[in-house]
Amino acid sequence: MESIEIRKVTIVELEELQKISKLTFTETFSSDNTEENMNLYLDKTFSIEKLKTELADKNAAFYFALLDNKVIGYLKVNFESSQTEIKDENSIEIERIYVLKEFHGKKVGQLLYNKAIEIAKQKMANYVWLGVWEMNYKAIRFYQKMDLWRLINIFSS
Repeated sequence: MESIEIRKVTIVELEELQKISKLTFTETFSSDNTEENMNLYLDKTFSIEKLKTELADKNAAFYFALLDNKVIGYLKVNFESSQTEIKDENSIEIERIYVLKEFHGKKVGQLLYNKAIEIAKQKMANYVWLGVWEMNYKAIRFYQKMDLWRLINIFSS
């Protein structure tokens, strides 16, 4: 596989962010939800207005994974008050890592995960955390493989 670039998303890429967000979420969860529920969620969570607000948030950041200038996945990390639950100023939340299905198993998710860890180290975070739907077995296996469950040891030593 050719070289994959990880790059911070800018406001001018808002529509591309919306497109990859909706597409990867649909690929991941459409088989477990009704079309109506999917559409309601996609329209609410990935609206241009909501994504624009999230992109402008100084305590959140999005990164694209690109292959030949094509967006194939993305990462969203949250800091301080922008975290969805814990809101610990000494932690970082990985809110989203999504990769197009055709690129699963090609280390794209690992590159995005590595970017989150790099950010955590730069910010001298005490720990990294995330939430994952208990029925998303593929994501759970990925995070176990990345050894996210024991990351606290990296940052506390």
